[in-house]
Amino acid sequence: MARSAATWDPAQYLRFGNERLRPALDLLAQIPLTAPGRVVDLGCGAGNVTAILRQRFPDADIVGVDGSEPMLAKARMSAANCTFEQADFFQWQPRHKLDLIYSNAALQWVDRHTTLFPRLLSFLALGGVLAVQMPDMRATPLHQVSRQLAASAEWSQELGDAIPQPGILPVMDYWDMLRPQVASLEIWQTTYMHALQGENAVMQWATGSSLRPYLDRLSDERKSVFRQAYADAVRSHYPRRADGTTILPFHRLFIAATMAA
Repeated sequence: MARSAATWDPAQYLRFGNERLRPALDLLAQIPLTAPGRVVDLGCGAGNVTAILRQRFPDADIVGVDGSEPMLAKARMSAANCTFEQADFFQWQPRHKLDLIYSNAALQWVDRHTTLFPRLLSFLALGGVLAVQMPDMRATPLHQVSRQLAASAEWSQELGDAIPQPGILPVMDYWDMLRPQVASLEIWQTTYMHALQGENAVMQWATGSSLRPYLDRLSDERKSVFRQAYADAVRSHYPRRADGTTILPFHRLFIAATMAA
């Protein structure tokens, strides 16, 4: 599904907008296209990056695709001169071959990448590019703490069958899957040292993304209790520094695959 079945809050997601934007720009900088005609922002979310794609490619036909209607409502205001569609990633299909499929921090929300990625390549025109950035945080406390809480005695009855973010494949699996099908392939990893401000900053970050599958199952009162339990449990892993900053090391995987011209 596109962005999973979680209910997305654009305001909470964009609370750390600058930190979430930087990897999107780093991915954009590595796209070897100057004037693509047809561009899709797959998992466009609130549309802040779709608007940047419009600035980078002013003459392109740009379509944003996402599964969350609240996100798309925000996107339509952020990038009014683009087209937006609500769709599941596995059901969506473009009307024409595409020059660029760009996906920033979205595909980690779905599994079956061995089916999805070849499907996306099949939508590209000659010389087209698939450009993807995905967080790689499943093995870190940011995600482990929420899974442990959900499985605990206090929360398992409400959250035991919640489906968290499925995560991504080992990096070499993407190489082995994509390289035989494309003319060139670039894969790299970056760890961003996000300097977060405010009380319970890591909990606030997770509330906008990885905690959504759990919070969606709880009443407002229980949401507050779970968020505080998560904040208390994660604090020792991401302690606040002497200057009040909380450092969140955030690992991301980048892929840029170019079809033969």
